[in-house]
Amino acid sequence: MHSAAGHDAVAIAREFSLSGEVVAATPYGSGHINDTYKVDVKAAGGPIRFVLQRINHHVFRRPDELMANVERVCAHAYAKLQHAGTPDADRRTLRLIPTKSGRAWHIDAAGNRWRCYHFIEGATGHDVVRSPEQAYAAAQSFGAFQSLLADLPGGRLHETIPDFHHTPSRFARFQQALAEDAHGRAALAVPEIAFALARAHEVGVVVDALRDGTLPERVTHNDTKLNNVLLDDITQEGICVIDLDTVMPGSVLYDFGDLVRTSTSPAAEDETDLSKVRMQFPMFEALVKGYLASAGGFLTPKEKELLPFAGKLITFEIGLRFLTDWLEGDTYFKIRRPTHNLDRARTQFKLVESIEAQLPAMQALVARP
Repeated sequence: MHSAAGHDAVAIAREFSLSGEVVAATPYGSGHINDTYKVDVKAAGGPIRFVLQRINHHVFRRPDELMANVERVCAHAYAKLQHAGTPDADRRTLRLIPTKSGRAWHIDAAGNRWRCYHFIEGATGHDVVRSPEQAYAAAQSFGAFQSLLADLPGGRLHETIPDFHHTPSRFARFQQALAEDAHGRAALAVPEIAFALARAHEVGVVVDALRDGTLPERVTHNDTKLNNVLLDDITQEGICVIDLDTVMPGSVLYDFGDLVRTSTSPAAEDETDLSKVRMQFPMFEALVKGYLASAGGFLTPKEKELLPFAGKLITFEIGLRFLTDWLEGDTYFKIRRPTHNLDRARTQFKLVESIEAQLPAMQALVARP
């Protein structure tokens, strides 16, 4: 079976130690970055499924470092789950299948990096948070993931995307794009530019605290959308965190902040009717409860105290990135209309305003014993 990209996925799958005969490999999932296939294997005990993925080395320029991270994270998480006697530990973390030569990934003749995971049965990813229960499940899952990796041995992981959440760097790039105004667009974004500049004093809060040791560096996921958690088809609880390509050193606040950004507003990321954009407090409350249920045991008081601010910071950061891309002529984010990036920036900044208005209540919630 060949994909549109011309990869012989069946032949690639046969390079891995799969316990049976590879019957088929079909494109799978809705991911935008890597090529993903579901592999069907005929085994002695009945059919088994696996997930085969090609890493997009145009997005991830150091695929071997990325895979070294994934290999360490998966092995440590699975060992901890087994040691704790966790029921269905096999479903609670991604597990890599080695190649027939014992490696954690396969390099094909064209230099593509491939990996293969066990397929997690009876669980599904969902794109949009529809209820506080789902928000709780997502936050609880990411907190459990961080908790599993809080004692990862062996030194720092590789930074697969250096300075990914370095908000001061993002702000400096915005200032440069504004100064150059290469496409004459600044005049169309005067309120948004003023909004960004008025918050310059807050961009360094987390980075500065990591540097001076006030906040500890942790292993973080860095893409904490609901669709990166598989929910059990029957119980709807969070089963397994997936998409580990951006797992690297950082602050837990990045992960929690991105949960707030992606889970609390009922509006789409590029909604043009800004009256629909708001931070829904019941969703935030569910995130806090779910997250603290699994991560509360290892968080420092400072990390806990900054959880509400983190939601504001990460939402501001992505808004800033959209605004910068607008000023630079739409070179990074894909657009479907001329003002798409400016619309996205406005949506994020409206959510920041909604968070700011509710910060005292958010902080009171987090401060409760």
